[in-house]
Amino acid sequence: MSAHDAGRDLLRRDPALTESFFLRPIGTLHTPWRSIAECPRNGRQPDPALLCTARVLPEFLDGLQSLQGFSHLILLYWLGAEGQPRTQPRLIFTPPFDPESRGVFATRAPFRPNPIGLSVVAFHGFAAPDCLTVRYLDCLDGTPLLDIKPYLPTTDSEPGAAMGWLDLHATRNRNTPG
Repeated sequence: MSAHDAGRDLLRRDPALTESFFLRPIGTLHTPWRSIAECPRNGRQPDPALLCTARVLPEFLDGLQSLQGFSHLILLYWLGAEGQPRTQPRLIFTPPFDPESRGVFATRAPFRPNPIGLSVVAFHGFAAPDCLTVRYLDCLDGTPLLDIKPYLPTTDSEPGAAMGWLDLHATRNRNTPG
């Protein structure tokens, strides 16, 4: 069965998948970067790591309860929102730092079929009841925040994980342990 046929079969078995997804931002990320050219390749690249903020909309403030005490968070965000550059998805491309063509799913590139960004950030507490202070973001100022999850080292860390072709290009500075 081809991948296309498998996708159709899945849609027939689960009619909910034929509906459009609706994502509602829960807030906005604020960073020093106003253009793609300024934005770091990954959030651990700037040394020293710059402070950024995540401002949460009033209707979602109750969801921040009990966030104190976590050292790191996982932030999910929408790349290429209104007013930001949005490129067509590219399934194969040549990264600017590597001479070989790569599949988009083997990269962290922003031009994905669903342009969802993810960063594990250091959480430095609340600047205000609706404003989290974080480090290690790699997105443009004004990026829509989709979700916040606590980073759990017992669940989210794989110390022996392999980085494939990206190991040669890994950011290695005081912001990256190991």
